[in-house]
Amino acid sequence: MRTKCRIWWPKYLASSELSSSHFLFGWFISCSSASIDIVVAFTCNDVSFFHWQSGIKEILCDTNENMPILLQEKSMFSLLGQGAAYLGGDGKLLNVGLEEDNWRKPSKNSILSTANRQDVFIENYGGRSCTCHKIDELVEQSCEASAEGSCWINLVYDSGEQYGRDICWLPKLHHIHWNGQVVPQFNVHVIVYETPVYGMHHFSLSSWISSEQVKGPLKKPEWVDELDRSQPLFDLDTIILAINSAAAAKAVIEKRMNSKRSYAGFSIIHVCLAFMWHVLAISVASISTLFYITIQLLYRFSSFGSKTQVFISLAGIFSTTWTNSRIRFCQILYWPIFLQDNGLRYRSCVEYAEKAALLRHSMWSSFAVDLLFGNLLGLLLLYNADSACLWVSTFASDITNELLRSGCVWLMGVPAGFKLNTELAGVLGMVSLNVIQIWSTLWIFVGFLFIYFIKGLALLGILFGATILAALIIDMVALATLHVSSLHFAMSLLYSQQIQALAALWRLFRGRKWNPLRQRLDSYNYTVKQHVVGSLLFTPLLLLLPTTSVFYIFFTILNTAITFICVLIEITISMIHGTPYIKILLRLLRQRRFPSGIWFEIVSCHGSYQEFSCLHGVGSSSENSQQKDAGKERSGFLVSILHSNFLNIGQVVLPHYKKIFSGVSGFVTTSAYGALTGKKTASTLGTGLPSAMPWMVIPSREYWCLCYNAILACMSQPDSHPLI
Repeated sequence: MRTKCRIWWPKYLASSELSSSHFLFGWFISCSSASIDIVVAFTCNDVSFFHWQSGIKEILCDTNENMPILLQEKSMFSLLGQGAAYLGGDGKLLNVGLEEDNWRKPSKNSILSTANRQDVFIENYGGRSCTCHKIDELVEQSCEASAEGSCWINLVYDSGEQYGRDICWLPKLHHIHWNGQVVPQFNVHVIVYETPVYGMHHFSLSSWISSEQVKGPLKKPEWVDELDRSQPLFDLDTIILAINSAAAAKAVIEKRMNSKRSYAGFSIIHVCLAFMWHVLAISVASISTLFYITIQLLYRFSSFGSKTQVFISLAGIFSTTWTNSRIRFCQILYWPIFLQDNGLRYRSCVEYAEKAALLRHSMWSSFAVDLLFGNLLGLLLLYNADSACLWVSTFASDITNELLRSGCVWLMGVPAGFKLNTELAGVLGMVSLNVIQIWSTLWIFVGFLFIYFIKGLALLGILFGATILAALIIDMVALATLHVSSLHFAMSLLYSQQIQALAALWRLFRGRKWNPLRQRLDSYNYTVKQHVVGSLLFTPLLLLLPTTSVFYIFFTILNTAITFICVLIEITISMIHGTPYIKILLRLLRQRRFPSGIWFEIVSCHGSYQEFSCLHGVGSSSENSQQKDAGKERSGFLVSILHSNFLNIGQVVLPHYKKIFSGVSGFVTTSAYGALTGKKTASTLGTGLPSAMPWMVIPSREYWCLCYNAILACMSQPDSHPLI
């Protein structure tokens, strides 16, 4: 069986005319003795290469140190081999091998006809007679810095204009020195890929569909176990990781090559821009430090009074505001930490760099959108404070008079034609009316302060965002409707106790008793006195149940309506926190930054390619049979282009919303069960919020320097990536 060789070739090399002789840099990746993958990152012509060939080992080691750890464990960046350009016009090859005296002098054995070029190469260079031994020293230095052992390839190039797709030159494998042997028999698959660039595109094997949990069968088929135990044909994860790291490897090499160059100076424009940037950094750092000092004073004040009963009560009343305030304050304190650049290590792979950048920018983008909404709502509320105060007062008066008082009076009579117990209905109705009256009196005393509360609410929204404003509204709604929630609690307590008593008496008549230890019903022999007492209690409780149920249902509906309003505001807060604004914006501008799986576009297939083409789904059965016969004479050659699938807006946003609403599944069921049994229902939906980070306590001067350095780190450097 022929050796399978996949050459992952950059598109910019395929679309441009290559020099007569150059060297290849990249990775050798091999999972089995019958298959090898060669990921070419970039090339370097021999003139530039021999200026720094003496330090090739140090340069390769330095490049490897900046690559991802996972890639270093699988394969090391190395000097792959040598390539030469084929001049299609006269049928000659330039510099397949290197002469000892002249590195660019063409070899006599490299002048071949276009017909059956690859077979002639195998005959002429079937052994160690090829001129690769002229550069053994380079091979040894490359192998010392590589984890793949002794590997060296020789490539020649042929015109690829017949393939279209901006493909002008394609590599054809001349021969491989692999583990001390020349491998002449091979099937070659050239895969043209576009070099990933930060901020433009990258490749990713992760699929949005595969991330969803799918229930598999209880027992796997035998062929699945055999497939798991078999040796993989190629390590696609490592290959994609190497492709995503190609640009970083090239950047490190170019930096080492240009390290001795000196720059004469900067232009006046650069100096002015740098000065303006420093002024901006000083201004932002000063404003942030003022916020830092203010927040630290508030935190110390809250810590000082955290053990007092008043503070504990206020923390319980304004729990939603306190939680969201801590999240917002921590985000304000930690913004320079998120903006810091963590060095080249995380940028060595474009995929890792993209994920780190999205994670870093998600915090400030969420805060910016929250602040924008807060300013819009705050300014609108501030300019219409009198109208808002009048509307709220009128609405509260109408709810109190038209709904609560009228509803209680209606329940004390004959509601909807139901005949209730007059005495019990009168008692429950008078208690409810007294509670409502007490609350109305308190509202009159605090009503003149309501205008100041609305203005303070608007200022909080302008300064800290819409989430703080919305959280304070939730707590104030809960405080303003405390009389309704108190009456609902009292009615639910009466109703639940009555239901439990009727259920216990019903078990008495059946001769059953609830066993709380084993959580089951056991048989029990009751006495005659117990049955008599039970009958005397069961009858009045059953007859009074409709009256209690009517009052309980009335206040349950009111409390559910208030809870529904608070839940809607809670959902709004969670969506403001959890919506990936930066991802949505970048997806609209550049969808290629959100890949989801890869696919291969087959451009051409020649020669014996039955097994290898089946691996990629190429060709039909009739074609494969013909190729099998032809495989005895010459090797196969397959050309394909690597493409990516991309996420749509829904696939980008949906995972974040799934995380937000992951704990909401049992809310409706729990609320319905609590409403039927009279037990306490959940007052919040339980949506997800960002985790609160540890509180930062550092000196103000150090925090100012941290902010200043974070702004300066955003300046575009020659070897750094932009923010987005």
